[in-house]
Amino acid sequence: MSASALFSLGTRAMTASYAALQTTGNNIANASTRGYSRQQVALETAGGQFSGNGFFGSGVNVTTVSRSHNEFLTREVALTRSLAEADGSRLSQLQLLEQVFGTGAAGLGYLSGELLNAFADVASRPGDTAARQVVLARAQDVASAFQAAGDQIERLQTGVAQDLRTSIATVNALAQTVADLNRQIAAAKASGHEPNDLLDQRDSAVAEISGYLQVTTLEADDGSLSLFIGGGQNLVLGSIASKLAPVTDPFDPARVRLGMSNGGGPVRALPDGLVSAGSIAGLLRFQDVDLRDARNAIGQLAAAVGGAINAQQHLGLDLSTATGRPGADLFVIGAPRVLNASTNAGTASISLVTSDAGQLLASEYELRFDGANYTLNRLGSSDAAQTFSPAALAAGVDVDGMTLRLASGTASAGDRFLLQPVAAAASGMARALDDPRGIAAASPVTATLAGANTGTLSIASLQVRATMAAPDNVVVRFDEDASTGEPTYQISTDGGSSFGAAQALVAGEAITLTDSGGKVLWEMSIAGTPAVGDEIHVDPTLLPGANNGNALAMVAQRDAAVVGGETITDAWAGALAEIGVRVQSAQGAAELSASVASEAEARNTAASGVNLDEEAARLIQYQQSYQAAAQMLQVAQAVFDSLLQATNA
Repeated sequence: MSASALFSLGTRAMTASYAALQTTGNNIANASTRGYSRQQVALETAGGQFSGNGFFGSGVNVTTVSRSHNEFLTREVALTRSLAEADGSRLSQLQLLEQVFGTGAAGLGYLSGELLNAFADVASRPGDTAARQVVLARAQDVASAFQAAGDQIERLQTGVAQDLRTSIATVNALAQTVADLNRQIAAAKASGHEPNDLLDQRDSAVAEISGYLQVTTLEADDGSLSLFIGGGQNLVLGSIASKLAPVTDPFDPARVRLGMSNGGGPVRALPDGLVSAGSIAGLLRFQDVDLRDARNAIGQLAAAVGGAINAQQHLGLDLSTATGRPGADLFVIGAPRVLNASTNAGTASISLVTSDAGQLLASEYELRFDGANYTLNRLGSSDAAQTFSPAALAAGVDVDGMTLRLASGTASAGDRFLLQPVAAAASGMARALDDPRGIAAASPVTATLAGANTGTLSIASLQVRATMAAPDNVVVRFDEDASTGEPTYQISTDGGSSFGAAQALVAGEAITLTDSGGKVLWEMSIAGTPAVGDEIHVDPTLLPGANNGNALAMVAQRDAAVVGGETITDAWAGALAEIGVRVQSAQGAAELSASVASEAEARNTAASGVNLDEEAARLIQYQQSYQAAAQMLQVAQAVFDSLLQATNA
């Protein structure tokens, strides 16, 4: 072997060792760089050179610098991060929503109960202005609390919409970054080597996108990476990035949907549920399900409480005149609303009014016209759809405590309407009554026992069930059936001049007075045993300032099923329990998905990250290798010098 061959071996060895030292130094420098993958030098033997004495090695060649990368672990990190961000973003919003549902003395259920309790003082002192003023103060507390809760929910909606817009803009910027990197990577790979730093940057950008939206990836032969979101929608295709866009909900302008534009074309809204992971998916789920349900739950309570109190006010007499007038509304309640889809082509106008506030559900409904009939679906439930003909809808349809009517115009096939019977009830709630004399504490009728009664008859209660413009002078006379001896009663509506047919007096059943249409005007429960000829007189109330019948009926609302078949306290407790369960469930899911994502990140880091201990050991190894190569060159130099000296001798 000649001295030149020894020089070549030493030079190649020194070059390889220097390349390894440089790469190791780069690893150490980027040990804390997020997204950096450990790099290593790939070496190959230079091949042997034949001589008469066999093949002698020619040293080593540096083929390339590669990075430690595991495609499976990279995809696992992206997927688990998407799930963790979806759960985390929803949890943070739910925790804000939970604050709307105050507990204890700040709770809407407690404040509503305090209002009804205030009527107990009015019942004790019907003519006391101070007691009536307390009722107005408690009514203001209730209205303010409901309005504040509704406003907080709308602020949450505004915040979610802004977060969605910001997230969409960020995803667009990252998608353009991936497209630009695809172009650079494809050009760099033409040299035959991997552009490691560019690949790391692209992986980091894809991982960051995964925090907002779950993406699937597909690598092309030129090294470019295409990204797709739910349903195969291309977000990045080679060096071209599509644009996501916030789209206004077709019904409610306050809500935001996710849209996409390909190649500069029109923005089209993506179907609901298409995006299942990432923080954007979490925000959309919170907006479309959790926030909607919370708004409707509080709205249902506001509509039911306000409606029940207003209805009871109408049944009593106030102190605005000496003889009193039927009570006016104590509350203004946000009206039901109908939102037309922006895509509607017809002229149909749908009206929605509350027919029974106590039967309203905490739900929204979608009404759709198929060209022949209307179909009503209660959103978020498994209830069967209801179908109405245009004629039936024009006449009015009663559903779940609301009356739905085709007010005017005609619909086109495919037209849709969003019905919100209670969504605006809380935010639109206010106290309507300012004058304490307007509290309708008196019953419009007063029941008294006839002075000539001989039995043990007494009046247990008298409940007015319908408004009476001019109550009759009613006499209830008790008798017994001549053949059976069972007690009976007759009712006179003209002060005792004439009586109706005898009716059986059944223990535990109320005595009722109905109008000509069969509507119950009042119900009276009695105690004791009436004697034959005993009478009860039910006359118009002459002194409303001394009567507490309607105030007692107000107090009774505390234990009445006024909110969808539940008491106010039970309904509020149910709403609190529902939001509490959602927060706990979301917290458990967020903790689990965050743990899974952390483990996936740790596995990926172990496979591709920089270990400083390992790099320090390699640094010593390559340093010694470099020094050995340098020593080889020194030997070659000494041999060469010896040859020159021998030649010159």
